[in-house]
Amino acid sequence: MSDFFAEYKVFILFIHVISGVIWVGGMIAMRYAAHPSFMQIESPLKRLEHISLALKKLFAIVLPFVVLLFITAFIMIKAYSLSSSDYAIFAHAKEAIWAVMFINLIVMIKRRNRAEKAIKNGDMVLAKSQLGFIGKYQVPTNIFLGLIAIFLGSYLSSIF
Repeated sequence: MSDFFAEYKVFILFIHVISGVIWVGGMIAMRYAAHPSFMQIESPLKRLEHISLALKKLFAIVLPFVVLLFITAFIMIKAYSLSSSDYAIFAHAKEAIWAVMFINLIVMIKRRNRAEKAIKNGDMVLAKSQLGFIGKYQVPTNIFLGLIAIFLGSYLSSIF
């Protein structure tokens, strides 16, 4: 693994960083740019439809990058022997944060899908509660955790 990493280090690091940027940056853009714009839509039905569609597109964009993030993290942990180093706690903390974020992402996808079905069935109360929870709690949680993970990654990369 070390030889492979040495050969492709810049590429692996780039894929890892850009994956984190797309995941966290996409959530920041959705929460703080797109969401306020959606709130300007007067029709509650149209607002919910647009939010649901935007989340669907965001999740479709970020999922491949989440997979790449985990693959590149695994490669780097093995290549740097982080699990057996003095910095193992930071590497494991970062792994745990990304894992919690991934679980949260899966729950967001399920909530969004439930909201889409509710919209199709005319249940605006259920759709609003599902999408509202995503925007109010789940996205900000993942943004916060993602920023911590990016900081930990910056710290670890400054050491190696």
